[in-house]
Amino acid sequence: MKAIFIAFDQAYYEQLVEELPQLGCRGFTAWQEVQGRGSKTGDPHYGTHAWPSLAASMMVMTEDDHVDRVLDRLHQLDIERPKLGMRAWVLPIERSI
Repeated sequence: MKAIFIAFDQAYYEQLVEELPQLGCRGFTAWQEVQGRGSKTGDPHYGTHAWPSLAASMMVMTEDDHVDRVLDRLHQLDIERPKLGMRAWVLPIERSI
């Protein structure tokens, strides 16, 4: 089992909720308003007058064999709209209840 942590522009939220189950990821936890700034490029997402956009994030649980498919799709979305911003990290799940 793996966890995929995804940080993304809020504009992606509905699309991710719709597409992730089709990629084998039913379970997730989402945070709808988070702030951040990319480590290399992109505009900050601070929710301020100067930087009004906000980001969102999501932790998705999935089987190991679904990870590559999910990351490939997330990467495709990021390439299609590079100014919005999206990043994802895969974490091992040692135990769960």
